[in-house]
Amino acid sequence: MGKEKKEKRKSEGEDIDKEEQWEDKIKYLSPISNPLASRKLTKKIYKIIKKANKQKHIRKGVREVQKFVRKNEKGLVILAGDTNPIEVICHMPVICEEQDLPYCYAPSKEDLGAACSSRRPTCMVMVKPHSDYQDLYDELETEMKGLPIPI
Repeated sequence: MGKEKKEKRKSEGEDIDKEEQWEDKIKYLSPISNPLASRKLTKKIYKIIKKANKQKHIRKGVREVQKFVRKNEKGLVILAGDTNPIEVICHMPVICEEQDLPYCYAPSKEDLGAACSSRRPTCMVMVKPHSDYQDLYDELETEMKGLPIPI
């Protein structure tokens, strides 16, 4: 009987836990992580990363993404907002703007790594277009281009 009560308490407090988790992730953001994806957009981003990972249409890691962005490969670029030191990825927004690639920051590099089916956190991910998730890709592309560009 005691175990059932504990499980019920956990399920009742899930909404509060999600709110607290989001606030905890926002605390550790770097000052340059702008435009930051909203909570709803972040969920969509993680969803498309998982789909792209199944199709092997994903680039992950700073070196790999940087190499293919400079080779004019098209896709959505997602950067981790809690990267430390920030100098590792601070040059990428400028390169993305020059290449006219949509980019945004996600709050956590651990969550980005988990969405890539990796135990290792990753600072940057690039999702390439594919026919299996083209609708979601187009939707995210318009939403990411609509985010305010930092000045």
